[in-house]
Amino acid sequence: MLAQNSLVLFLSVIAGGGLFFILKKIPQHFLKLTLSFSGAFLFSITVLHLMPEVYQQTDYKIGIWIMIGFFLQIVLEFFSEGIEHGHVHIHEHRHNFPLAMMLSLCLHSFLEAMPLSANNNGNNNLLIGIAMHHIPVAFAFVSMLVQSGVKRNNAFLFLALFGLMGPLGASTSFILGAGMVPFLTAIAPKIMAIVIGIFLHISTTILFESSANHRFNFMKMVVIVIGGLAGILLS
Repeated sequence: MLAQNSLVLFLSVIAGGGLFFILKKIPQHFLKLTLSFSGAFLFSITVLHLMPEVYQQTDYKIGIWIMIGFFLQIVLEFFSEGIEHGHVHIHEHRHNFPLAMMLSLCLHSFLEAMPLSANNNGNNNLLIGIAMHHIPVAFAFVSMLVQSGVKRNNAFLFLALFGLMGPLGASTSFILGAGMVPFLTAIAPKIMAIVIGIFLHISTTILFESSANHRFNFMKMVVIVIGGLAGILLS
């Protein structure tokens, strides 16, 4: 199962980044609809599965670590410039490699995949949500690299590196869950709580930023409702 999940995570990133070289540009409304669905789906999975499970494993104080994860994502987005939401911000005259963005995005992807091994119920649902989220993010990531002056071959290399972060996060979570590292296993619920905080920030930000001036048109509203219901029905 771990190998299959890792393969799906990696291929979703490669597929999203590859779309940039095939299509060069995807209509913004399509990207926003995809992000809206994945955001609603992730939010539903987080509330229905991850939060109840982490509270069941420990006490109410675990909420502090959820808040830490929430605000950690704010810090990460300061460096990534919101690329986790599919946003691309190219500064004029910037033609150097966006190292801070790369590191922030890799850390986000690493942490995002950790629940896949720790959460036994609804794993496939969570995997689908993360994979769908990866596609527009990877597209925006490659777009950022190319517009920053990174050569095509190097862009593929960095895309692959980004793609490996998810499998690495899932594998790390598996090691924690298997008890191979006793100290890390003891703090696993706290790590999971941090990831929950990150999911909450990412999903809610995507939903609120899905439409200009925070106004949801009918199609986006329908997609968000479907994404939320999908997380409920597949629970």
